[in-house]
Amino acid sequence: MNYSETFVQRDGYRIYVREYSGEEPAIILMHGFPDNLHLYDRIVPHLSPPRHLVTFDFLGWGNSDKPLGYAYTANNQELDLDAVIRQRNLGQVALVAHDASGPPAIDWALNNSDRVATLVLLNTYYCAMPTLRSPEAIWLFSTPVVRNVARLVSGMFDHLVFRRMYWWQVGRFFRDAEVRDEFVPLLYQQFDAVPSARPAFFRLNEDLLPTIRSHSNMIPRLKEFRRPVRIIFGDADPYLNKGVAQKFHELFPTSDLFLLPGARHFVQMDEPAEVARLILSTHAANNNPTT
Repeated sequence: MNYSETFVQRDGYRIYVREYSGEEPAIILMHGFPDNLHLYDRIVPHLSPPRHLVTFDFLGWGNSDKPLGYAYTANNQELDLDAVIRQRNLGQVALVAHDASGPPAIDWALNNSDRVATLVLLNTYYCAMPTLRSPEAIWLFSTPVVRNVARLVSGMFDHLVFRRMYWWQVGRFFRDAEVRDEFVPLLYQQFDAVPSARPAFFRLNEDLLPTIRSHSNMIPRLKEFRRPVRIIFGDADPYLNKGVAQKFHELFPTSDLFLLPGARHFVQMDEPAEVARLILSTHAANNNPTT
């Protein structure tokens, strides 16, 4: 696939962006953690052509800068997204959020609803929900007190513990072994790289529970949101599961819901063609509301 590469500046740091030319409105594909823009490698060929695509690495991940001591939070990720949209001169956008990019994407959409063509949610989270469950490794590094011990132990054994934890946990997010074997090593490279993505991983885990608690106050605004929302979840994800998808569907009055049988947490990896079809058909439905 042909794409252009650039860096967007934010507070003296660089956000790595890939852009694929095509029809507007642009589709912005956002990753969660612990991953990067390669999360969408299997879906990009199904979306471009025809559409204008933008993928990027949040600060702390992938090819973006990874400053030490930086406040890696959902609020700052919303500002990363805003910087990409402004500096790439994007008009209306279709936001596609997965996992930890749900809170910044939804917050940006609530604050800029006139700029949102569509909001697409892929196995993500936002506020407290009855069936929401953290992946084991995320629970370990996000739970107060427990995370201090986890970081101490991981620091003692460094590479070995992180590698085993990452490969076991992220491996569970894939349905198909051959896809898992190709992409887990690719996604893991950022933890072995210098500088490492581990500071962002640790800090976003610390921010996770406060973000979820604070966003429970935003539920009235979700119910008032009137732009199109499409919810596409793998129904075999035990963490950000179909109960979470159904709750999102309840909270967003303009939403529709698609549960993909057998797909796991990385629904865009397990079912790239179907997820792409659903993203593109959202745009078609918006342009032809009677169909």
